[in-house]
Amino acid sequence: MSPTALADKQNAEAHESVNLTKSQLIYFSSVSENTKRFVDKLEMNAARIPVFATEPPLISAAPYVLLIPTYGGERGKHSIVPQIMKFLRYDENRVNLRGVIGAGNTNFGEYYCIAAKRIAQKCNVPVLYTFELMGTSEDVLKVKEGLETFWTPASPNWQER
Repeated sequence: MSPTALADKQNAEAHESVNLTKSQLIYFSSVSENTKRFVDKLEMNAARIPVFATEPPLISAAPYVLLIPTYGGERGKHSIVPQIMKFLRYDENRVNLRGVIGAGNTNFGEYYCIAAKRIAQKCNVPVLYTFELMGTSEDVLKVKEGLETFWTPASPNWQER
């Protein structure tokens, strides 16, 4: 690639369109939409991390909690999908992250919800809750009430880091 073409490509990437969100809940769900179904039951404003590379990236403009599934059972390998890793490469998305909620499969044993645990550790935020597969009605209630408490202005989590 010529230096001019490379510069044009880098300029285009620097000025790509993005989706800004102030949602306090950001989630990833694959095309199966299992995680989306759980989020829909919460009945709260939420933003979805793009599934396809052709979609504009999602950028957080306010503090948020990340809700993600864990994929694969290969001893934790590939448990965090590329879309989530791409999302977290944006500084704003790491700076605004306040906690992680994980969905997983207990058949993964010690790797149950490992994606949430790894992101929480790397970003120095708590794992707020974990649930199996698509969650139960009790999980929905606990997450909904937990997020309401978490975002109460008196909560230290509400403050900027």
